[in-house]
Amino acid sequence: MRILIVEDDPELADGLASSLAQSGYAVDAVHSGSSALSACATTPYQLVLLDLGLPDGEGMDYLRQLRRAGLRAPVLILTARDDLQDRVRGLDAGADDYLTKPFELDELEARVRALLRRSSSVDVTLNFGAITFDTVFRQVTVHGRELELTARELSVLELLLHRPGKVVSKHQIIESLYNSEQEASPSVVEVFISRLRRKLNDAGATVGIRVLRGLGYRLELSAHA
Repeated sequence: MRILIVEDDPELADGLASSLAQSGYAVDAVHSGSSALSACATTPYQLVLLDLGLPDGEGMDYLRQLRRAGLRAPVLILTARDDLQDRVRGLDAGADDYLTKPFELDELEARVRALLRRSSSVDVTLNFGAITFDTVFRQVTVHGRELELTARELSVLELLLHRPGKVVSKHQIIESLYNSEQEASPSVVEVFISRLRRKLNDAGATVGIRVLRGLGYRLELSAHA
């Protein structure tokens, strides 16, 4: 799941992006309303975190523009404004939730999960073989037992589970793992795939990740499944 952060404070934006990335989300951050419009025009986001005090205009005005442009993803306003009328105006402008600064990261992530869960048009649980993946709580179980994976491994597995039996290229995996400002070598994908294959095998997952040289990777049931 990809999240867009619209926050004029680069340090806060980077901190939020880092925290959400550690929870397994793909995160992009921009620092102005115009950049948010451009980002949403080219990338399908599942959630937008929006500050109201932006350097090039009022955040609520940009929220209305995003909705008029067709943004359907839930929007969570993050702002220091705690007046009741500000909250009402934000919700009327098209926001789905409103969180005032300062806030605890645990509460932010809980609200993120709730919004993603409510907005999902499909089952939030992915199942394949003995694997069950809760995409909101970022938890994987194999035969009912929780499997410990890193955030990157979770993201790779989620991408493969969305396309069981189909080839997923290294480029697709890199795009799901890193934002537009980060660079990653294709060799890092091989490391994640290797670790993921080992952990799934050790857990008796009854699935395998086939390596198709020059093409990518394919999640498939093991012969003994």
